[in-house]
Amino acid sequence: MKNKLTKNFCNKILLALLTSVVVVDLSIAQNKIEVYVSSQAGDRLTRKDDATFTSDAKSSSPVIKVNEKKSFQTMEGFGATFNEAGMICLNSLSAEDKNNVFASLFDSVKGSGFTIMKSPIAACDFASAGPWYSYNETPDDTLMTHFSIERDLGPNGLITFIKNAAQFGKFQIESPMDFAPDWMYYSLKQGEKHVKPQYYSALARYYSHYLKAYLDNGVHIDYLNLFNEANNEWYSNVTYKEIGEMIKNHVAPQLKKDGSDVKIQFGETSNRPEAMLRFPPALDDKELQKDIHSLTVHGYDWNKFSTLTDLHNRYPHLPIYQTEVCYAMPNNIPPNGPTKMPVYEFSDGEFWGNMIANDMKNWVVAWIYWNMILDENGGPWLISTEHGDPDNNKQHPVVIINRTTKQVTYTGLYYYLSHFSKFVRPGAKRIDCNGGSKQLNFVGFKNADNSIVVNVINNGDETNCKINWNENSFNQNLPAHSITTLKWDAINR
Repeated sequence: MKNKLTKNFCNKILLALLTSVVVVDLSIAQNKIEVYVSSQAGDRLTRKDDATFTSDAKSSSPVIKVNEKKSFQTMEGFGATFNEAGMICLNSLSAEDKNNVFASLFDSVKGSGFTIMKSPIAACDFASAGPWYSYNETPDDTLMTHFSIERDLGPNGLITFIKNAAQFGKFQIESPMDFAPDWMYYSLKQGEKHVKPQYYSALARYYSHYLKAYLDNGVHIDYLNLFNEANNEWYSNVTYKEIGEMIKNHVAPQLKKDGSDVKIQFGETSNRPEAMLRFPPALDDKELQKDIHSLTVHGYDWNKFSTLTDLHNRYPHLPIYQTEVCYAMPNNIPPNGPTKMPVYEFSDGEFWGNMIANDMKNWVVAWIYWNMILDENGGPWLISTEHGDPDNNKQHPVVIINRTTKQVTYTGLYYYLSHFSKFVRPGAKRIDCNGGSKQLNFVGFKNADNSIVVNVINNGDETNCKINWNENSFNQNLPAHSITTLKWDAINR
């Protein structure tokens, strides 16, 4: 009897040990890490062999510690801008090739999965399907009886562009405006491009008519920005104090009266530091803040990222969007930047990848590039000098379409941006990642589906790194001048 009891007891112990081992093995096995790489050597969003967590991956490489228990801002997404220039380029392709480009940008499985886009209100410098235009050229038509978006419905129009893209993915749209109708200004001379106060109510109706006309034609605008890069020399000279008055006393009441659900954004400054300089005189008004959903900045300072943390600390309840940046000849080029537009070299993507990562690490919730598609000449562009739209305005897009040869080029920017837009989905939270080395720039996220994504940019020669997470780790090779996306399911332990 004693031997039988001892045997049974031993069997139970053995079973318990085996069960424990199986549980641990399953736990580790379920934490396979998907690895995707784009590199100078030739990888382009290439799926590599999965990595595997171990209880202790010994390595002398730099260590990146991932801690999803500490989180920061909630992400809205990544994307670029709808402009007539892009639709003109797309219309030079066959229907099949055009659809392939749309899929590469908006399909989250086959392509980048862009989820937040920009669409200007009427003319900008790449409204290239005709001359400069507004939606109401009839002077003193304050009731907007002659308001029309007819041009946007044409074959190269913005609504046509947006509705084509919407067949391949789902995205939000933010809309800023370079200029109101000319007749609303004192004049178009420098320093006089202020909207006359007598037209503030008319301008509020103008915005509301725009939002409704788009909605009536199947396009919902999610975010409204009154002016693009205001209070500068090139577009409207309207100050942010004036913009605040327009929002609080005219635009917000008009949208509420008309039943609009569109959220009002504040900003579109030409660079990051400008926001800290020019927002407070208007935005410190608590009543105005009630009408503001979020703050928007552009990236033409190139590297003053910490300014955004200062902005967040001052207005922590207002999310920050980076809504425009690009290369543009001859004035918008960073130090040691390219000398020709557009840029075909994949290596250029590293600059943009670092900018995206650094913006994310300074509280940006959405990142939007300027022109999504341009041709082999960095155009076509609109010329209207009195509206700040110069000739020879060569710029760099996400995708280059040669309108003569029909060749489509996905730039380095496209691939680095895609490593964020494809894997970091709306609703993701940025999570704490620390360690690494000066050569590595990295940022982590936890998606709403419980997946963890870490993007690691290697700005130098081939190297390795060690990823630590939840007392497990793995070693990862990083090709020279590359971006690597590491993705795994978070399992509660």
